[in-house]
Amino acid sequence: MTKLIVMKQMMTLSGISTRTTNTEEMGSNGRLPQLWEDYFQKNIGAQPEVVDPHLIYALYTDYESDATGAYTVLIGHELNNNGVQAKTQLKRAVVPESTYMVFTTRKGPGFEVVAEAWGVIWEYFNQPQEEERSYTGDFEVYDSRDLDPSNTEVKIYIAIK
Repeated sequence: MTKLIVMKQMMTLSGISTRTTNTEEMGSNGRLPQLWEDYFQKNIGAQPEVVDPHLIYALYTDYESDATGAYTVLIGHELNNNGVQAKTQLKRAVVPESTYMVFTTRKGPGFEVVAEAWGVIWEYFNQPQEEERSYTGDFEVYDSRDLDPSNTEVKIYIAIK
C-alpha cells in the first residue's frame, strides 16, 4: 500500500449517512453494507449540483473520540459550493481544509481491499509516528469509471495534525 501527504481545500459533500462504530461494523450488525446499498438504489450521484459525479466519497466524521468511538459515515458526492442549494433530504457535511495522509489500496475486491487498508491504517497510527490523526474528517474516494468490484483501487485520506 502506498501513502503520501497532501493538503486538501475545504469541500462540501452531500449524501446519505449513518452513525456506527468499528465494533458494530466488525460484527453482524454493521450498517455500512446497507448504507452502500441505499446509496446505489437512490442514485445519489444524479443531484444537479454534484461536481464530478464519477467520484464517490465515503466520509468518516463527527468522531466521538478516536477509532474506538462512534462516528458518522456519509456516502455521497462533492457539491459545487457556488450552486443554489437544492431542496433535498440528503445530508450535507463540510470537510475542513486539512493535511491528509493518503493511503492507496492494492487492486482487488472492493470490500476486501478497503477493510485490509483500514487495518493497516489503524496499525500504523497505533505505533509511535511523526503524524498524528486529527479525527476532523477522513474519507475514501472511489472512481466509478473504474469501479470493477473485483478489481477496485481506493484512496483513503486520513486527516493529520
